Amino acid sequence: MTATRIPQRSERSIRREAATHIFKVGQTVRLKDGFLVVSSKLPDVYRITATLPLRGNVPQYRIRSDDERHERVAMQDSLEPVNLSPAGSGATLIERTFGHGHRPKDGRLTS
Repeated sequence: MTATRIPQRSERSIRREAATHIFKVGQTVRLKDGFLVVSSKLPDVYRITATLPLRGNVPQYRIRSDDERHERVAMQDSLEPVNLSPAGSGATLIERTFGHGHRPKDGRLTS
């Protein structure tokens, strides 16, 4: 009887990049449509209060709304960032922070 050799998988395992938290503590987010049955009773905007360990390969966060007494746990893929700058401002962070500095002929910056 002839022994056949069954090819074995390489000893090396495939390395997957570990998922990283993309939101930071203090950042404002909202729940994406479709992940929950979003009712009018749920707040629109949440603040990230803590990053939590991965669940599976998905980062988790502790979130809180000013309208609620409790915190929630949300998976990263169920959150989206919220831009709280005034609508239509179109200003960059630097412009909002330091103004739209225009330099007149005398060289002084004005807002």
